[in-house]
Amino acid sequence: MKYLAALLTIACAMPAAAQDPEPIVLTDKARQIHQRVPVADGHNDLPWEIRTKGDSNLDTLDISQPQPTLHTDIPRMRKGGVGIQFWSVWVPVSTSRRGTSLRTTLEQIDLVNQMVRRYPGELRLALTTDDIDQCLADGKIASLIGVEGGHCIEGSIATLQQLYKRGARYMTLTHSDSLDWADSATDESRAGGLSEFGKEVIREMNRLGMMVDISHVSPETMHQTLDTTAAPVIFSHSSCRAVADHPRNAPDDVLKRLPENGGVLMINFFSGFVVPAATDNYTYKFNLRKQLAEELGDDERAIRRRMNQLTADMPMPAGTIHDVLDHIDHAVKVAGIDHVGLGSDYDGVSVLPAQLEDVSCYPYITQGLLDRGYNEEQIGKILSGNILRVMKAVEEHAAQLKQQQ
Repeated sequence: MKYLAALLTIACAMPAAAQDPEPIVLTDKARQIHQRVPVADGHNDLPWEIRTKGDSNLDTLDISQPQPTLHTDIPRMRKGGVGIQFWSVWVPVSTSRRGTSLRTTLEQIDLVNQMVRRYPGELRLALTTDDIDQCLADGKIASLIGVEGGHCIEGSIATLQQLYKRGARYMTLTHSDSLDWADSATDESRAGGLSEFGKEVIREMNRLGMMVDISHVSPETMHQTLDTTAAPVIFSHSSCRAVADHPRNAPDDVLKRLPENGGVLMINFFSGFVVPAATDNYTYKFNLRKQLAEELGDDERAIRRRMNQLTADMPMPAGTIHDVLDHIDHAVKVAGIDHVGLGSDYDGVSVLPAQLEDVSCYPYITQGLLDRGYNEEQIGKILSGNILRVMKAVEEHAAQLKQQQ
């Protein structure tokens, strides 16, 4: 009953929707810029969607064809100008309770490799920035692997090394739950930010040449990571807390440290993180879902059914592309033009702003930035230049460490 009462309180407190800004209209100038500059997206959860909706079978979900139940397929990636895609190999934190986190992550990595083998005319695995350059030169979509959640290494540096050898080029330190070595933004503290083992993980990622991703982590973990790392960090899919006050977003005191570190904030598109009127809605649903998981265990169908019952009258405000552009503007203002990118979270979220409904929509970002006064050089940095610079710096730092051994 307490959750129903909270639901009613939040629903009644929702502010009236403001008048939506005018939709963005594409111009020839934006189309031309977008053709010249590839989009690098920091986070797409398509592999898990293929696993759950298609039983990891690309015959069932053939992404070379339009897939209306997904945010992502190859025709729409081409239409959106995606040239560089980090595929998330996320697995639920619940796998750690069953001791299957690593096994399931390796299965997801295998699925990315299956995608690349199935569509060699469109996708190619990339492990380095040189690989990315060659993919772009050959007209392929550079496909990279990002591990989402340190629970996947099961407390082992050797496992971290194994994931790097299997192609992972970043790891998000936590997902929704805190670990004994790193705290999440959406859970109680267990490590006080980072434990000594957590700092060892970061140093090893620096040594390997694996980008440290501080999306999902608490502000304390963000700061301690920046204190520990010797290479630039990324937020693979986060937005700005000063614009939309959700704990998954990056606070300004962290953004102000990105210029010294050299890292990049890749803006998430999920309405619950970017639309101010949606943050309370999502926070309530997130906490309710965690409570139901405690009560119902891993019965995903039962959780979803109960969630639908309790939140049927509480739709999340979707917002518009202008909400995402507000986050880009703020991040540029606080961190600087060299420290902002895009990390959509496509196929990992339930609600998206108008004009950002799927991977075909990236040209509207280019147009929106033009409309707000950005020039082509600045737009290029946001679309892909900044994350490529970070990845190159991480590679170079690892190469220097190897030379010193």
